[in-house]
Amino acid sequence: MSEDSKPIVVPNPWDKLRRYTPARIALGRAGTSLPTKAHLEFQLAHARARNAVHHELDVSALETSLKARGLAPLVLHSAATNRPMYLQRPDKGRRLDEPSRQGLVKMAHGEGGYDVVFVIGDGLSSFAIEENAAPFLDAILPSLADQKWRLAPLVIVREARVAVGDEVGELLGASMVVVLIGERPGLSSPDSMGIYMTLEPRVGLTDEARNCISNVRREGLRYDLAAHKLLYLMTEARKRGHSGVHLKDEAETPSSALPTGHKSFLIESS
Repeated sequence: MSEDSKPIVVPNPWDKLRRYTPARIALGRAGTSLPTKAHLEFQLAHARARNAVHHELDVSALETSLKARGLAPLVLHSAATNRPMYLQRPDKGRRLDEPSRQGLVKMAHGEGGYDVVFVIGDGLSSFAIEENAAPFLDAILPSLADQKWRLAPLVIVREARVAVGDEVGELLGASMVVVLIGERPGLSSPDSMGIYMTLEPRVGLTDEARNCISNVRREGLRYDLAAHKLLYLMTEARKRGHSGVHLKDEAETPSSALPTGHKSFLIESS
């Protein structure tokens, strides 16, 4: 091959691995730099991640979607009055504002009134909640109804951090809180939702008291598998009397989730 006919982009020998991951590997090179296509894709991903952080949750659309499922959510607000404050003062996002707090006080059933309260928070990616919260609830709520869990009213908190769920659970007298929240966007996952389960929620708890299921989205952990994991953790937390670092996810993977007829890429022939 002559010098003039050499390809502009030099391929990477690991190129086959790109079939198994959206991670930026084996991109090749053009001279000593990234190929233009890969560079532009990176810039687009970075822009999407930034947009996810600043995007305001479409609460009206989310309420409509939930009401169509027979759910009537309460819409509350954290002590962070706007998005800039939320980003600059994480502590404000961990507590409710006073009107929200007073509203929940009037609804409290007392200690043990509810088994669990589900809290939906925009977090660091409202896109994640808009895309994944309602479909995930479709996957988990029927199992909880079958097992006679007493559910508190569904709560939406704007400008929310994970710990705001502790105050919601404590004020409602719920034995457990499950927070669905937008995770910090990655460069290949601006729509990733996290699920945090805490037994005996109360203000002042730290992350060691929580169990986390992450990367819940269509291109990540499937809704049915996330629901399977959460149901296991909730059941075991109630049985053992603790959550967080003292409770491990030992749920067996459903057979329907196991791959069939597919060998490991490490032993595939070249």
